[in-house]
Amino acid sequence: MTREVLATYLIKRIDAERDSLINQFTSTQAGIGFFYLDNLLPESIALQLYHAFPEQDKMTLKKSMKEDKYVGAQMNVYDAVLEEAIFAFQDVRVVNRIGDIFGLSGIQPDESLYAGGLSSMQKGQFLNPHLDNSHDKDRKLWRVLNLLYYVSPGWKLEYGGNLELWPAGLKSKPVTIESRFNRLVVMATHGSSLHGVTPVGHEGARHCISNYYFAERPLKESDEFHVTSFRARPGEYIKDAVLKTDTWLRMRVRSIFKKGIVRNPHVYKKEE
Repeated sequence: MTREVLATYLIKRIDAERDSLINQFTSTQAGIGFFYLDNLLPESIALQLYHAFPEQDKMTLKKSMKEDKYVGAQMNVYDAVLEEAIFAFQDVRVVNRIGDIFGLSGIQPDESLYAGGLSSMQKGQFLNPHLDNSHDKDRKLWRVLNLLYYVSPGWKLEYGGNLELWPAGLKSKPVTIESRFNRLVVMATHGSSLHGVTPVGHEGARHCISNYYFAERPLKESDEFHVTSFRARPGEYIKDAVLKTDTWLRMRVRSIFKKGIVRNPHVYKKEE
């Protein structure tokens, strides 16, 4: 199951639903533009990806008041089909079609998988509302699209682990997008793209395959550089104050050290 074959499946589904996907994006563009597409791959392939996911002791745990999840980007240590799937989304044909839906040209995938790759969440794990880092790992390109592909069969809304978008900020009701099996969500990433993942309340694991696309210009002219910026959920006032202070401190560091003091280890380090 090569990335070229998988990309062909992706193209077929995207082309079949193109008008619907454009309508989804245009109807949400005033806030956080997005679309979702169900039954992305043949079910047998989606199940294969689910069963190929590594055990969590083979992934990296990211646990703090900001987030609690397992991630993996060093794809050559996992089942090869997972790497093929991730890079199918980086096929130029797929990139161009998704860019076209958002009215974007010249966008680029990220072969280093900076903050992308695999993620897995089990009962009690979560991801607080946040803005993604505005740039790539070298701070040369702007992050413009976030692609999330869910592969946990039988996953239900009430299990939690769902994507939440906050287009009007934390004082308004969020938009909840179910992490449904074989569903692709693509969302715009800009200075107002506040999003998170609801706590998982189910014994199973919610698996996700993710990619980011980048461009030479930001989606909004008003966008400025920012680090990954976390907030607390509504009502968690002390936690929110701590997280906003954390963001302010990290921004101060980046104003002096453009690429930060410590490199983010969440990248795919390929052998030369």
